[in-house]
Amino acid sequence: MDGRFERALVTGGAGFVGSHLCERLLDDGTEVVAADNFATADTGNIAHFLDHPAFHLLSRDVTVPITAPGPFDVVFHLASAASPRDYFRLPLETLRAGSYGTEHALAIAERDGARFVLASTSEVYGDPREHPQREDYWGHVNPIGPRSVYDEAKRYAEALTAATRRERAVNTGIARIFNTYGPRMRCDDGRMIPTFITQALGGKPLTVAGTGQQTRSLCYVDDTVGGLVALAGSGFPGPVNLGNPHELAVLQIAEEIVSVTGSSSAIEYIDAAVDDPSRRCPDISLARRELGWAPKIDLAQGLPLTIDWYIRNHPLESLH
Repeated sequence: MDGRFERALVTGGAGFVGSHLCERLLDDGTEVVAADNFATADTGNIAHFLDHPAFHLLSRDVTVPITAPGPFDVVFHLASAASPRDYFRLPLETLRAGSYGTEHALAIAERDGARFVLASTSEVYGDPREHPQREDYWGHVNPIGPRSVYDEAKRYAEALTAATRRERAVNTGIARIFNTYGPRMRCDDGRMIPTFITQALGGKPLTVAGTGQQTRSLCYVDDTVGGLVALAGSGFPGPVNLGNPHELAVLQIAEEIVSVTGSSSAIEYIDAAVDDPSRRCPDISLARRELGWAPKIDLAQGLPLTIDWYIRNHPLESLH
């Protein structure tokens, strides 16, 4: 496949990554149908292309069969709560999105003979004992802990996708997305980047969990979307890591946000989250080799773009 698509279905298309993916596909000349139930998404994410003649929005919960008229030549399954705050609030819904939702999205791909791309996550590795994480690492996950509703939903979604490829010859690809940031993350998302930015802009202490020495690898959303499109345009089944291999301590990230925003905010340490991974960094050798993909936008470029979006879209008084 050459990566050019006539018609795409994007579940979770109004979400953070989903809306950027829809926009990229529209820019590439693809007709896009986005399905979302808005449990964690915001219509503001897609407001600027709602009137695009090639964009169609379906208010749908993917945990029931998707009635989306075809044909599609690619199906991207992104529908899921993705932040701990959201999946703690919606535990059963998160499990259903990974199970029933994946099954229903796969059914559309099978119906139309479409390429199917599952947006999985680095959380399948849990709190890893291998570093950096490669795709052949099976993970170290607590299957009944508070984070398991997301971790196991994605692990099941991967298993279902792989089984459907083997048993029903559906053309599938699995992407394991590492920490992604950028414009359109909700202020109340609960994840590190929007939390730190809104705290810094609001003059509040930045709340760093635990010692702050746990590491994350941050990939700007445009790069993540580029990886998803590259995977869709390939025949590679995956799984394949999509992330930035530059590893940073959480405390370093907090300090960088204070610096870029020019904030006088202090650092405040809070209790570490249960089962919070101590290190998270992808080995992207496979993505480089199979997809010709690697991130292009480093933190020095992506962070100011993200902060500028928060300043433009959220008045300072709303952050105090």
